[in-house]
This record gives sequence, C-alpha cells and structure tokens, in this order.
Amino acid sequence: MHTVILVLVEVLIVIGISRLVGLAFRSIKQPLVIGEIVAGIMLGPSFLGLIAPQTAAILFPPETIPFLNVLSQVGLIFFMFLIGLELNPKYLSGNLPAAVLTSNISIIVPFSLAGILSLLLYPLVANETVSFTAFALFLGAAMSITAFPVLARIITENNLQGTRLGTLALTCAAVDDVTAWCILAVAIAVARNGSIDQKAILTIIESLAYIAFMFTVGRWFLKRLLKHYRRAGKLSQLVLALIYMGVVASALITEFIGIHLIFGAFLLGAVMPKNAELIREIAVKTEDFVLIFLLPVFFAYSGLRTQIGLLNRPELWLLCGLVLAVAISGKYFGAYVAARLSGINKREASALGWLMNTRGLTELIVLNIGLELGVISPLLFTMLVVMALVTTFMTSPLLEWTYPKRLIKLDVIESDTDIETEPETNTETNTEVIETVESFATPYRILVPVANPSTQKGLVQLAVAIAINYRQPAIINPLSLIELEENYGFESTPTEANRLIIERRQELEELINTLEPPITGSYIHPIVRISSNVARETSQIAQIEQPDLILVGWHRPAFSNNRLGGRVGQILTTAPVDVAVFVDKGGDRLESLLVPYSGNIHDDLALILALRLLINRDTCMLQILQVLTTNNRQEELSYELQAMIEKLPENVRDRIEIKTITEPEIMQTVVEASEKVDLTIAGTSRAWGIEKQTLGRYTDELAIKCRSSLLITRRYSQVTAHLSSLVPENNNQEIIRSRE
Repeated sequence: MHTVILVLVEVLIVIGISRLVGLAFRSIKQPLVIGEIVAGIMLGPSFLGLIAPQTAAILFPPETIPFLNVLSQVGLIFFMFLIGLELNPKYLSGNLPAAVLTSNISIIVPFSLAGILSLLLYPLVANETVSFTAFALFLGAAMSITAFPVLARIITENNLQGTRLGTLALTCAAVDDVTAWCILAVAIAVARNGSIDQKAILTIIESLAYIAFMFTVGRWFLKRLLKHYRRAGKLSQLVLALIYMGVVASALITEFIGIHLIFGAFLLGAVMPKNAELIREIAVKTEDFVLIFLLPVFFAYSGLRTQIGLLNRPELWLLCGLVLAVAISGKYFGAYVAARLSGINKREASALGWLMNTRGLTELIVLNIGLELGVISPLLFTMLVVMALVTTFMTSPLLEWTYPKRLIKLDVIESDTDIETEPETNTETNTEVIETVESFATPYRILVPVANPSTQKGLVQLAVAIAINYRQPAIINPLSLIELEENYGFESTPTEANRLIIERRQELEELINTLEPPITGSYIHPIVRISSNVARETSQIAQIEQPDLILVGWHRPAFSNNRLGGRVGQILTTAPVDVAVFVDKGGDRLESLLVPYSGNIHDDLALILALRLLINRDTCMLQILQVLTTNNRQEELSYELQAMIEKLPENVRDRIEIKTITEPEIMQTVVEASEKVDLTIAGTSRAWGIEKQTLGRYTDELAIKCRSSLLITRRYSQVTAHLSSLVPENNNQEIIRSRE
C-alpha cells in the first residue's frame, strides 16, 4: 500500500478512536484529553500490539512513523501557540504573593525530590550517553510541571473560576507553567550540549535575548496588528496567514537557538495582545483543526512509543510506584504547605494540592522531548506516562472528595432573609401580610431549568404562579446551565466561561424584567453555571439547594418524539425532589385548570399543585375528573378528596368542580375536557399513557393528544409539603397515603 494512503488510513483510525475513548472518559467526569491520550496508548504496542501484533504491524509500519511525527510536531507547535494565547495576565491579578509562594514551593519540593530520586534511577534506567545533570534536570521538570490547560478546564467544569480557590489555582498554574518551561529550556540546552558548559550558557543567553525581543519589538508589531483588526472589524485570511507565519518563524528561531520548536510558538501566543475578540477569533479558527486532527496524531505517536510491556518485573513496577509517589507527594505537600503559610484554610489548601498535581498533555509534551533527545529511556518514558495519566485522572475525584460542590459558593444568590414585598396601598392588609410571611422561616422554593431564556417565558410565569402568594415567602431559581460540548476548546477556558455566564445572566434578567407585576423580580434569583452534563448537574444542584419542586420545560429529544425522554427523562429519574414537566402549547391565561385524578401518588402531586394555584390566584377555576375503576369504592375516594377540600377556605372551595368518570376508556373524555381549560395537570400514570413502561420507554399519549398546555407531575417524596403552609389547619395532611 502506498505510504501516503496508509498514513491517511492511520489518521482516520486515530481520530475515530480518540473521539470514542475521549467521550467515554468524559462520561465518567474525566477530561476529554485523558481519554485521547489513553486512545493513543491503546493503538501502540501496549494494547493493539499485544493483542493483535500482525494488525498493529500492518496499520503502523515503521515507514509511516516519520510522517506521524511531522504531523504531531505541527500539531504541537500550534497547540503551544493556543496555550500561550490562553495565558492571560488577568490570571496574575489575583492573590499574587500567595500564588508565587505556592507555585515556587510546589516546584522546588518535587524538583528537589526528583533530584534525590535521580540518584537511584540514573544507574538503573538512564541511557549511558546522557549526563547525570541533564537526566536530573529533565526528571525534575517532569515532576514539577502542572498542565495549565487541563487544570483550567477542570476549574471551569467545577465552576470554580469565580471562587478564591479557582483564582488562586489559575494564578499558581500560570506562574508554574512559565517557571517550568524555563526549567525545561535550561534542561534542553544542557542535554544538547552534554553539560552546563560555555555553549549551554550561550544558548540560555540567546534564549533570554529572544524573549526580550518578543516582549518589546514583537509586542509592538502585534499591537499594530491589533489596530488593523479593530479597524477591519474581523480577522481576514491575510492577517491570519501573517499570524501563522509568525508562529512557525518563532518556532524555528527557538529551534535554531538550541531549545525547542514549542517555545517559540508558546512565546508568540503569550505576547499576543489579549484583546478578547481577537483572541477568541484566532482560537476558534485555529483550535478545531489542531485539536480534532493534529493533536490525536500526537497522542497516537506518543502511544506508539509507550511500551507498558517494558514494566515486566515486580521491581520495575515498584520503581514506577516510587516515581508516582514522589510526583504526587512533592506537588501536593509543596502546594499544601505553601498555601497554609499564606493563610489558606486546610480544605482549600488540600484541594489546591490536588489541582496542582494535574499534569496531562503538558507532561506528555515534556516526555516526548526528553525521549527524542535521548535524555530519558523508553522504560522511564513509560513510567512517566503512567504517572501523567494517574495524576490527571485522580484530580477530579479527589477535588470532589476534598472540596465537594455543596461547600463551594458557586453563585452570588441573595439570602432568603433579604426577600421582601413591596408595600400595598391598603395598610391594614399589608400589615397582615407581613406578619403572616414573617411567621414562616422556610420559603417555598422552585428550581426552574431554563435552557433558552428567549423561548421559556411561559415556564417561568408558571413557576411564579405556583410559588408566589402573600401567605408564605417564596424563591424561584431559574437555573441556566451552559453546556460546553468540548471540554478542551477555547470556550471552556475560565475567562471565556465567565463571559458566557455574564451573557446568559443578562438574558435571564431581561426575561425577568418582562414579568408582571414588577414585584415578581424580587422573588426570582437566577443561578447560572457551566456544566458538562445538564441532567446530572440539575440533580446535584437539587440535592444541594433542596427545592420543593423542579419545574422543567419539555423539549424534543434529538432521536425521539418522546416528551419524557432525553434530559427530561434523566431529571425525572434522578432528581431527589418532586418534578413537574411543562408542555407549553401557548397562551398566557391561567384561569381554568383540569386535573384528571386516578388516585396514585403522582396524581396526588398534580392535585396539590392545582390547589396551590387555586389558592394563589383568586380568579382561577379547577375541575377534577375523578377516575374510578371496578376496584375503587366511590364513597371512600370521594370522602378522601372531600375531607381535604373542606379544609380549604370557602372562597377556594367554591371554585372547585368534582366530576366522576366511571368509563373504562377515559382518555378521550380527558382530551375533550382539556379543550375547555388553560392548563391540564396530570401525574405520571399508566391511565394517562405517561408512565415508564417495562421496556424502559416513556410513553406520552396524553402529552400528544392534550388540547391545552400540560403539566406532568412526578412525586419523589410524600412528606414534601406544598400546601400545609398555605392552609395551617391542614396539619400537614396532604393526601399522604401509603401506596404500592
């Protein structure tokens, strides 16, 4: 087979496997890039070469490896340029003294431990041609580096970018990154010259001179480029071509100086003017091809050089464990002790220690350079790849364990005690309202997931109608989760994530300002966060916030017409509170309600929410279609309903009509009745065709046929009181029955 065709086939396989494994790792809350690194290792001798050596030899023959190397080097150059673009000076505007101390100690401690470890490893796993100085410097750089890009994404996905911990971690990682790259540059200069001789010192001096040149002349030229961009209002292909030429030229200069290609590309990105629009446009135009096409090739190339089979003796695995222990403990204790000395509390200091252990892709870049220069052997390369994977893989779970989300102040939400109502013109009534509201300490809370503020006004209006009255304080939390499709793209950087959060919050505020009456806004407190899994995050937030109800809008799943499928189905299944799904069929009126009632706990919730609406809205009417089967005795069921209704105020009872249905086929009757009302409220019940069936499929017969808007209710807890605070004489007896 022609070599070019074979390389293209290899690229095809690499991209496909990288995406699949990356998405699998993302589903277990791991960075996408870790899955892609594992995919690269799977294609090498550690997995494919082990289980199917002939297939591996056919797919990845030696003659194609140089082509993969060229593609991977081009990918690395532009990836390092993207890292430089992301290195915003804003990250250094936080608690800089604490960050510098923490960062330097978290480098000094693992670097020192690596120097000690080098005394043991050098005679055992080092190449004979490499000097001890170069070996120790490279091992120190590998042990002390923190992967800023991966750490930034972990901070974004955990919504830490606005917290003290997130800000400190970003600043530490930025300082750490710059320091570690300087150490690596020195290590490369020493490795290429054999020792710290006159030539190595000259290389270091030339590197410093080039850095100074880029921060003066280079920055001046790039500022002129920025002025041109502002005048044009867009990034033309000519300007982008000039920038790409600058990336390659800068990379070549640092290579000729004697350090490495990646430093020049990183340096150009770092000195680029941090104009938000320009950086965003460059990143968006560059990153897709680099991250989807070129970077997986680098992972595959690295995977082909990773040979887990070299660790074929217990003593080698012990050495690998020792390397891992030194890497983890050096970073963790270095960051922890420094943070404690800076006045950070134990929990945040511990979380910072785990965050600084993130190594990821940056570590892989360092290791490949070391292997190319012959400073580290294939055996040590494999050990350090294992260390990079383990330290990055463990970051998210250890962060969650050390600093769980329930302890993180992710949003600035006003205190419940700050909620007030505007005074009415009737002083006597207003005094009575205030006294009544103040007698209840716990407000009624509704969590409203809002995917698109411009189209879900009806959903928020319904939440307002259910929650707000003058007898009990209320809080409505519109929850807008911004889902990032790619957790390694520019949008997932903390700065860009903050921009998206601000934009979404403004959209929600515009929605809130359209609600009537204006006092409604004082009850509504938006929550906006970044999320990689909307359904899972909604359930977690519900567990933390403990709302009385989740009111979610229906959306059509991508591969189904089912109203209760997709994310809605996941929320219904996993949320630890009562849930209601709103199928909005238009219309702002909410004057007539219909509750088809068949007597299960989900229909109980439907009736309870309808009664709450009836109490809150003086002009609202309710019709209850009481469904009886041959197993029900009409007297018992009617007595139960009537007993609860009799406890309601008279002006509420007068607006309730109870109609009994004894027909075996009642769906058509309900559909006909829905034609005359504004909202139908029904529980997830087999009677209404909206129950989860044995094959795991949600049906939605009533949702399809219903002529009015529909609210589908699912009860989680029979002790959640939606009515008792409004009807004190009810004594918390809200149709709570034990049913199978």
